[in-house]
Amino acid sequence: MDFLTGRRSVSLAASVLLFGLLAGSPVLAAQQATPAPPVSSATTGNADFLKTADEVLSDMSQITGWKLKAPLKKSMRSREEIRAYVIREMDDEKDAKARYASRRSAEAFGLIPKGFPLDDFLVNLLTEQIAGLYDPKAHEFYIAAWIAPEDQRMVMAHELTHALEDQYFPVEDWVKAARPNDDAELARESVLEGSAMAAMLEYMLREKNLTLRDLPDVDPSAFVGDMADTPILKKAPPFIKDSLMFPYFSGLTFSISVLKGGGWRSFDGVFGKPPANTQQILHPGLYRAGKVPEPLKLDLPEDVPGDGWTLLEQNHLGEFGWIEVGKEFFEEQRAKDIAAAWDGDIYSTYEQEKGKSLLLFTRIRLASEAKRAEFFTQYSRALEKKYPERTHVSAGQNYLSFDSPDGPVSFRCVVKECITQEGGDRAVFVQWTKKLMWPEAVTSAAIVPR
Repeated sequence: MDFLTGRRSVSLAASVLLFGLLAGSPVLAAQQATPAPPVSSATTGNADFLKTADEVLSDMSQITGWKLKAPLKKSMRSREEIRAYVIREMDDEKDAKARYASRRSAEAFGLIPKGFPLDDFLVNLLTEQIAGLYDPKAHEFYIAAWIAPEDQRMVMAHELTHALEDQYFPVEDWVKAARPNDDAELARESVLEGSAMAAMLEYMLREKNLTLRDLPDVDPSAFVGDMADTPILKKAPPFIKDSLMFPYFSGLTFSISVLKGGGWRSFDGVFGKPPANTQQILHPGLYRAGKVPEPLKLDLPEDVPGDGWTLLEQNHLGEFGWIEVGKEFFEEQRAKDIAAAWDGDIYSTYEQEKGKSLLLFTRIRLASEAKRAEFFTQYSRALEKKYPERTHVSAGQNYLSFDSPDGPVSFRCVVKECITQEGGDRAVFVQWTKKLMWPEAVTSAAIVPR
């Protein structure tokens, strides 16, 4: 789900942030993939910085087993240069049209408020948070000039791991190979950021002669401080915070499972056969088992949705995306439990007039009929919360429809699959179910909205 910049961007983003508190020191890092801005002459000759970076690079090479194959550029950057870099990254990853489509899709799912100034917010947020970057196009590492010397080593440990990975597994091409599936792209970003997190923790543990393989289960939340304790981050919708953190902390859990299975050499196999989706990141056992859902199509009728509608995007939420949708309406654990039954999905968003009418189609497959029944019950409640002003409510076995100020809403499940339509023409939903060869729904008379 690529609703953010241009990580997946926020893929849904650029793969860009590390938030955290490690050993009492704030560590904020990011990986970018666009040409870096010019280096300030005042920072190019910092001998202490260059010496420290070379020392950390040597340490990370020893920890991971990845040797430096080609020279690596290193520099320091001002806050203004970081901001210029963020803007360039967004334009490089996604043009304005694609970013607009992602923002509107996020609105359609209820993940951000309508009209939320996503681009401007992300530029300000990332400028506030970023402490270090590795640019795989320029093969350059640079660090924010305002980071205190005592905190620089942790930022370096993370970003220089990316630099070493890039020399063995060209990371930009490797991540982009998952496109156009946003969920698969986020899974690959989670390998990159999670492995760099793991390497950074091993760098810390060296003083105690320990590695992550020596430790019992590690809870990534133990390394996270108050994630909202910065002015701009405090204002971020929960979905944006979660999307930025997921590659780092869920990726860390996945990467620790890889390390415990065979050490750093095990990542050769992971880069050779990447996780297919965020479900495999959240449940590493499914990755090891090679469990991948069968492809799922929306399979809309050819003339749907009709004249006047423009397709914004078609993509996949994945388990992570459905957790985020659920968290808008339920407590977190319930959202996770429901989404864990995910067995494939696809969505499309359409727009009738720019900035006005939206039309959202989703199709999801659940792991069993029992899980599908649970999903129907819970997501029906979610739709009722999402649209409190409902009229002409009709319900039946595994079927719900009503009118809302934003247009008709229809939701139906058959066997292990569920489909939704929010907006547009109700007749389209009937056409769609016929195309899917689903039996006619048995519904009650209209009932009073709850």
